[in-house]
Amino acid sequence: MESIDLNSDLGESYGAWRMGDDAAMIELVTSANVACGFHAGDPAGILHTVKVAVGRGVVVGAHVSYPDRVGFGRRDMDIAPADLTADVIYQIGALSGAAAAAGARVRYVKPHGALYNRIAVDPVQGAAVIAALRAVDPSLVLMGLAGAPILDQARAAGLVVVAEAYADRAYTPAGHLVPRREAGAVLHDPVVIAARMVRLATEGVIEAIDGSLIRIEAQSLCVHGDSPGAVAIAREVRSRLEAEGLRVKSFLP
Repeated sequence: MESIDLNSDLGESYGAWRMGDDAAMIELVTSANVACGFHAGDPAGILHTVKVAVGRGVVVGAHVSYPDRVGFGRRDMDIAPADLTADVIYQIGALSGAAAAAGARVRYVKPHGALYNRIAVDPVQGAAVIAALRAVDPSLVLMGLAGAPILDQARAAGLVVVAEAYADRAYTPAGHLVPRREAGAVLHDPVVIAARMVRLATEGVIEAIDGSLIRIEAQSLCVHGDSPGAVAIAREVRSRLEAEGLRVKSFLP
């Protein structure tokens, strides 16, 4: 691998409630997954984040979610497919307006939290999300969990996909993310995290929570913007990748 994308979930502050350091993260990442108001983000904050990202040449993607501000989009929901499709269309539309005001456009969609995990293995909700992208703009790229069935499902529907791995999350031996409620699910040491990402980018493997090695093919790495020490983690990951001769760049031209 000669290059790899680095992305982060941004635009998640709400009014006086501050979430993460978007300005610092935008200096480090190459793709910005911007909240669309359903799990986090207010209009002024979303627009500001988009403008800063565009000013730095960072690609903008819609970070769509279940309608779950109280649970930060991390509570699973059984939503009728037609309603879910409409929800995703609505969110892409909202972010597309902000992007247009900043002189850019939304290039990809990354589901957030529980929706991300649900569609990874649920073909019904997966199809609803895919239908939303196709309805709005079939050129939109779907970002999803590396190795998950949703990627093949989206490809079969004619979408371009990008496989993603998580820098600051632990993996099960089966290649799934360890649920956040379990001990060790979220990683915090920038040096350890960076070493894991270098190995993933150069060897295609990552150590699971039980110590076994699993193979993952990913074109993008995510550092959660709301994680404690997120900026330090992203900075160390980028520095180590570049020290290994890898170019950190968007998966999109």
